[in-house]
Amino acid sequence: MKLRNPNLVRLIIIATMGLVFISSSFAQDKNLVVRIAKLQIDSMQLEAYKTALKIHAETAVKEEPGVLNLYAVYEKNNPTHVTVFEIYADADAYKAHLLTPHFLKYKTGTKDMVKSLELIQTVPIALETKYKKSN
Repeated sequence: MKLRNPNLVRLIIIATMGLVFISSSFAQDKNLVVRIAKLQIDSMQLEAYKTALKIHAETAVKEEPGVLNLYAVYEKNNPTHVTVFEIYADADAYKAHLLTPHFLKYKTGTKDMVKSLELIQTVPIALETKYKKSN
């Protein structure tokens, strides 16, 4: 079959490229490791913990290509309850993260500040963002 309409040919090429991109994005999302950590922090050490977590998160995102997102928040009405939302490119990136000097420093430096820790493995449904951090 010979296609004579150049616009139709362009449309087919664009549509095919779009399907390849969508398939590739979906395959990448399937490899993501998405975890939630729920922590309760000793109220007397909360400020020190927040500082350590902020330094750790900034370093991990800056230095590790496999750390895609690391968001940390605390509950407005219960500031000792901290939730960390982490996205890694894949399982290898997550495993590598656990062995980095900055993670080990954070973990050992905050172990006496953390009263409880619950790690939750998740499966992504929709991961969209518009937020851009300003410096």
